[in-house]
Amino acid sequence: METMEELYKQALKEATGHEDFVYDPEQLHCLFHPDEHVPVWDRAKLETAEPALSKDSRAVLETLAGDGKRKAFVLIAPAFYGQFSDAVTPGMIRAAFRQVGFDGLLEVAVFADILTLREALEFDHNIHTKRDYMLTSCCCPMWLAMIKKLYAGLIPHVPPSVSPMIAAGRTVKKLHPDALTVFVGPCIAKKAEAREPDVAGEVDYVLTFQETKEIFDGLGISLLEQEDKVREYSSEAGRIYARTGGVSEAVKATLARLHPNRRITLEAQQADGVPACKAMIEELVAGNTTANFFEGMGCAGGCVGGPKSLLRKEDAREKVNAYGRKSLYKTPLDNPYVLELLHRLNFKTLDSLLHDNEFFIRKF
Repeated sequence: METMEELYKQALKEATGHEDFVYDPEQLHCLFHPDEHVPVWDRAKLETAEPALSKDSRAVLETLAGDGKRKAFVLIAPAFYGQFSDAVTPGMIRAAFRQVGFDGLLEVAVFADILTLREALEFDHNIHTKRDYMLTSCCCPMWLAMIKKLYAGLIPHVPPSVSPMIAAGRTVKKLHPDALTVFVGPCIAKKAEAREPDVAGEVDYVLTFQETKEIFDGLGISLLEQEDKVREYSSEAGRIYARTGGVSEAVKATLARLHPNRRITLEAQQADGVPACKAMIEELVAGNTTANFFEGMGCAGGCVGGPKSLLRKEDAREKVNAYGRKSLYKTPLDNPYVLELLHRLNFKTLDSLLHDNEFFIRKF
C-alpha cells in the first residue's frame, strides 16, 4: 500500500500540471507555525465593543483579552463563503480575525476533506453487497442525534467519525495543547455538539455567523478594508459539505478516485429537514429504497439553511457551489495539503486513517 508521503508526492506532481497551481508551503503555516502570524488587535478595544454582544461573543473576546500568551484559532465552517457580502473575500475574513486577536484561521473544509476520505474508506471496507448500507455520520449533529434517539438499532451502520468541526479542534489541540479553538458557522446545534462528553474540550466556543458579525461591528472592524490573505488548501469535496447532497457527492467522487472500477458503487439518498430525514429512514427500515449511502441534514438546504446564516439558503447554496468550483482540487486525494496534514499527524498510509489510529474517531 502506498504511504501517505508517496500519495502526497503524487498529488503534488499532478497538481503542478494545473495551470493555476502554485505550491505554497506557507498555506498551513498559521497551524504549524503560528508565531509567524502574530495577531494585530489592540486588546484594549474590548472595552469599546458593543454592549449588546451575546454571552458567547463576549466570552470569546474576554478570553482573547487575557495575557496574550495563549494561541487562538478560528475554525470557520464551509458555509462561510459569501456570508459577509459578495465583496468580502476569504482572505479579508482571515485578516479581520487577526484584528480580533486570533493567531490563525482554518477552513473546516480541509477537515471535511479528511473525513470525506475516511468515509470513502469506510464504504470501500464495509459495502460489498446490495444489502449493505451506510449512514453518513460526520456532518450534522441533529441527524446523528435523531438516529441515536429514534433508530438506535441502525448505529452499527454509522461510521464512528467525528465531525469536521471536532476534527479541526482536535488537530489544533494536538499541535498546540493550550490553544483556544472557536468554531464559526450558521448552526446552533454545534454549540451542544461541542459539549458532548466524548468530544468536549476540542472546541472551546461555538459562534454563529450572526454573533461573529456582532463582534466585527462592535470592534469597528471593516471587512472590506482588510488585506486579502489568500489561502488555497481545501478541495471541492470539502467545500460543498455545507449544502444538501454535498457529503454524498464528496464521498462518491473520492471513492471513484480510490477505485474507479469498483463493482458496488455508491448510490446515495439525501434528505434535509427533520421530517424528511425521518421519512428517509422509515423507507430504509421498510426496505423501500435501493440506496446504500444515506445523508441527512437537520436544516432545509443543509448547513446553508442554518438558523444563524446571514443569507437566504438558496443564495448561500449557490455561493458554496461557486467556492467549490474555485478549488484547484476535486477530491482530498488530489489535494497535497490534505495529505501533508495527515502525514504530519502521523498517518503513514490510508489504511491507518481507517484502522490504526483513533484520532478522527468518536464513541457513540
